[in-house]
Amino acid sequence: MRIVDLSIPVGPGTQVYPGDPEVRFTRHATVDREGYNLLHVEFGSQTGTHVDAPYHFRDDAPRIDELDLSLFTGPGALIDVRGAGARGRITWERISAAAPRLEPGTIALICTGWSAHYGTPAYYDHPFLDADACRRLLDRGIRTFCIDAVNLDETPDSAHPGEGYPVHHLIAEAGGVIGENFRNLELVDFPNPLVSCLPIALSGADGAPVRAVAIDLR
Repeated sequence: MRIVDLSIPVGPGTQVYPGDPEVRFTRHATVDREGYNLLHVEFGSQTGTHVDAPYHFRDDAPRIDELDLSLFTGPGALIDVRGAGARGRITWERISAAAPRLEPGTIALICTGWSAHYGTPAYYDHPFLDADACRRLLDRGIRTFCIDAVNLDETPDSAHPGEGYPVHHLIAEAGGVIGENFRNLELVDFPNPLVSCLPIALSGADGAPVRAVAIDLR
């Protein structure tokens, strides 16, 4: 059995979405002082490799601890869109070759290769999913969308205002989930991977960190 780790480690140096809480670790207890080690951990719900619940963009939608766990486990389909370029739009034309493998219950692994820029300012200039392509994927029964970038939509900045997070709204309306800050998707080079991206059951939260993996069970 081969396991590919798809997760970014969480620590004080973890790169976060602009404006999100920074990660802070402080020692609450030590072996020398209390007889055991214990960390005090502070971070936002969308830290590191994480998943978004529909509640992230809809007040009337399910929260992370209310979702069916089948949304976070299942067969994965790699969608290789490397070469889309900085702020490149991932259209249906780029995705269509993978269409025969995109069935209801499949976890879409959108491989942009952009995790290579993690830890640098360029990480925010990632490719992003086009709204029409998202609709087509939803029409095929896809409800879990994972990407090796900080955002499935375009990340706005002063030079790029963005489009108002249309893909997040579409997926939230459909009751789906989004996984972001994945890595090593290019290493999922085997057929029929089993993907797990189970979140921490944060009560009432909009999202939660995950330890995502792809497993080759052959």
